[in-house]
This record gives sequence, structure tokens and C-alpha cells, in this order.
Amino acid sequence: MGTDILRLLGAHCHFRRTIPFPLRALLGRTEISLSLQTSSKRVARERAAGLYARTGQFFSKAKVMYEDASPEELRKLLALYKDIMRDTKRMIAIEEERVEAERTYKKARFYFEKMENLKQLQDFIKISNDGLDSLMAGFQKLHATATKDYLRNATEKTMLREQIANLSAIVVSIKNAGQETQAAFMPVQEETSVCPTPNKATPGPKKKTGPTITAMVDQFIYRDKTKSPGIIRDTGKTISLFVEAFGDKPVDQITGGVAGEFRDMLFALPSTHGKHKNSLGIHDAILRAKEEELETLSGKTVKNHFSRLSALWGHLVQREIVARNPWAGWTYDVTQKIDRRDWTDRELAQLSTAQWTSTTTSLRSYVGLITIALYTGMRLGKLCNLRTQDIVTVNGIRCFHVRPHPEDNWSPKTVAGTRLIPIHSHLLQWGVLDLVQKGEHYLFPDLNPSARGRGTDFAQAFSKFKKRLGLPETVTFHSFRHTVSTKLRNQSGNIRELWIDTLLGHEASHRSQGTTTYTSGIAVQNLQQVVEALEYPTFHIPLPPH
Repeated sequence: MGTDILRLLGAHCHFRRTIPFPLRALLGRTEISLSLQTSSKRVARERAAGLYARTGQFFSKAKVMYEDASPEELRKLLALYKDIMRDTKRMIAIEEERVEAERTYKKARFYFEKMENLKQLQDFIKISNDGLDSLMAGFQKLHATATKDYLRNATEKTMLREQIANLSAIVVSIKNAGQETQAAFMPVQEETSVCPTPNKATPGPKKKTGPTITAMVDQFIYRDKTKSPGIIRDTGKTISLFVEAFGDKPVDQITGGVAGEFRDMLFALPSTHGKHKNSLGIHDAILRAKEEELETLSGKTVKNHFSRLSALWGHLVQREIVARNPWAGWTYDVTQKIDRRDWTDRELAQLSTAQWTSTTTSLRSYVGLITIALYTGMRLGKLCNLRTQDIVTVNGIRCFHVRPHPEDNWSPKTVAGTRLIPIHSHLLQWGVLDLVQKGEHYLFPDLNPSARGRGTDFAQAFSKFKKRLGLPETVTFHSFRHTVSTKLRNQSGNIRELWIDTLLGHEASHRSQGTTTYTSGIAVQNLQQVVEALEYPTFHIPLPPH
């Protein structure tokens, strides 16, 4: 346990420990932060050591259980975490009461000793007054004797010396007594805080920082006339991603830790990021990719980004602007990418009979989400954000209207994502219109909103549910969309490829003016023909009641 987990906030040291990433969703936080109710480093270390050990044991146990835990086990884990925090706070409170009692005892003893010292002072003052009186009388006598001319024999001189010595002894005695009394009344020094705290002393000269990454790429890449336009363009994309994620950092502050974090972000970024005008920011794009289980950047693409940065750092190391190259020596395991596949009829039948066990999403929402996904091909993010007013009637045909929700800060990924999807006749018979509840804004109102999106909790619950059923990693919620696409493209009827792309919200491969005009004018009757080609003989789950 290092001192870096102790921070002085206000008057007290605080314990801070990062929660492992897999457990953050369960605990609803990214770190543990707890006041240790002391400014003493010694006391803070003692209290933090116990808390560090207990949280470490909890993390180890929770990481082992979390992936395969049942809802009851998850509740027990969460209760255990709360018990640890509650017990720790109670122990700190008891310890504080003991410390406060000890402090009160010491203070009482201090004042008792002060009273004793005060009595000694009073005695000293009395002795001093008596001594001073004797001193004054002696000086008066000496003065009287010294004025007589006949006191000149040896005996009188000896007596005079003795009197002077006695007077000197009295003066020394008074001086020593005064020093002892002063020492008795010296203030007692209390233990000072030594937790890390900002230095409020007169600041020294500011540490000089190096040039920023944008300044260096401009100097060594953009201005280099030997670089091809392609290299300059691609390097610009890499630098833009980095600056968006971390800001325009000085190059001497970009460490291996920063490079590793950027690598993790790139591997989590959707493969389509930056290819559309209305692309999300890098952080929002990562969250959506996780929520909707989108395909992410390949190892080759990540390697290309790092190679461009490594090439820039080659100049910086050579000119001793930085000491080392943090972009070199990384591995890019392309085998970590999992290719998704369609659902088989047997797996859909298994879904039809499996019991939904999640406590974060209702059975009604679970059934509604997977059933509508199979008959529309909509992504999870769009399904979770469907509003009651998004069911409309166009030319007598009931449709889902997928469109931006500016008031909810949500919009489709692309321009093509805004579209009409005719509602399949099976969905109408199944009771999809019953999902429209009076007074509710969304079709699935019980989904928990969060910074990561409305579908995050369900996505995590569905992933665990699928794993419990023994289904492979290659089959995900996004596989429903793959299944719809495959079934439609394998139809032998008169269904055009462009109609299928329009229904699924895919960008046409050749966006000519004619294609764009034709796409926007596709009749809803043609899209209905596409939708009605979908059928699933092995899948059916009745819509649960409210």
C-alpha cells in the first residue's frame, strides 16, 4: 500500500482506491473514497491499511464470482461491499471517540500540571519577594558601610566580600528559578499533519514543460515536403483522435501509461468512427459501441495509428526533446476480434423457452426488445430509445419512425439511420401496440437511463443471460440485425438490395444524386414487402402483461 492512496482533503486525510473496471457497474462508482477523520499520517496509515486489506479481499472474491453470479449472489456481493463500508465507518467513529477521550484526558492532565506550575510560580514569587527584600537591605547596608572611611581593615574587607558573594548567590537563585518556571509554561507541541498537501510556501520557479504534440507534428510531419499527402492526412487523423481524448499534451508528459490508455480506447472505438459527418465524439462513440455491440477497430488499424505516432517520436528522441518513445514495442493481437454470426433456428428456439432472470430489466422489456429486433433489424440503441410517439401511420401502414430525439440528446448514427420501418404483421398480432402506455415517454420505460445510454444495463444482463444458456461469444444481441440482413438478402422474391439497405439504415455504397433521390422516395409499401419476408418458425414468446 503506497502513500498515493492517502490524500488530504480539507482537514482530514482520505482513503482513495480505484475499483477494478469489471466491478464498476455492480458498485455504481469508479473508486472508493472515504474520510479517515484524521490529519495525522501515522493514524491515517493505520486506518487505511485495514481498509486496503478488506477492499482487496472483496475485489478478489467479487471478480471471481461476478461473471457467473446469479441475481441473488450479486445482491449478496453488493450487500458485502456496503457492510465493509459501514463497518469501516463505524470502526473509524469508535476510534475517533477513543482518540477524543484520550485527547480530553491529556488536555485535563495538561491543565492540572499548569495548576501545579501556577502554585510553584506563586511560591517562587513569594521567595523572590523575600529574596529581593534581603537583597535591597544588603545593598543598603553595603552602601552605608562603604561610606565610612574607617572600614578599611582586613576583617571588614573579608565580611564585605562574603556579603557580596551571598547577594550574588541570591541573584543566581532567582534567575534559575525564573528559567525553570518559564520552561514549565512552554506550550506543548501537537503532532502535525504530514499527509500529502499542496505546498503553500513561496513557490519556486515553475517547471518548464515541453512543446505540445500538435506543435511537434506541425514541425516534423506537416512541414516536411518529403511526406506524401496520404501520410499527412492519416497522421492528422491520428493526432485528432489523441487530442480529442487527452488534449494537446506536452510531449514530455506523454508516457507509456498514456500510450496504453490510448491503445485501449482505439480497440474500443467503432470501426465506422469518423466516416460520417455526424460522427459522435470519441468517448460517446466508445460507449455506443459497447452498448450496441458494434464492430470495433482492428489490430491493424490500431497498429497504423501507433506507427504514425512512433514515427513522430523518432524525431523527438533523436533531438533529445523526449527521453524515450512510448509508442514502440506494443503488440496488436488481431485474434481478439470476434466475428459475429446469425442466430440459428435451434438457438432461437432455446431463447423462446429460457427463463429471463435479470433484476435490472423487466421480462416485458426483454421480450419486447428481442422480438422487435428480429422483425426490424434495429440496433439495440435505437430500440431502447423508441418513444411512444415513434409509432406512426403512413399511407395506412403502421411504422416505427426512427429519428433524432434532440430533447433526449439522441440521434441515429448516420443520415440513413433516420427512416421508416413498417411494423410486421406478426408484431401487430403479437401486441406491439400494447407497449404504448399512457403517460409514458418511451416504449420501454423501465430501462435505466445512464451516461452510457438507456440500453447499457440490458446489454450487460443479456450478455450474462446468453452466457448462462451456453451460447457462443459469436452470437450477440447485434446478431439479431445480422440475422435479419441475411434472411432478407437470401430471399428469392422481388426484393431489391436498395430497399433492404434503406430498411436497415445502411448507407448506399454509391451515394450519387440519383441514388439519394431514389432512396428518399422509396414507397413505404415496398419497405413493407421487405419486412413481411421475415419469418421465424422456431421463435415465439408471448408479450407479458403489464
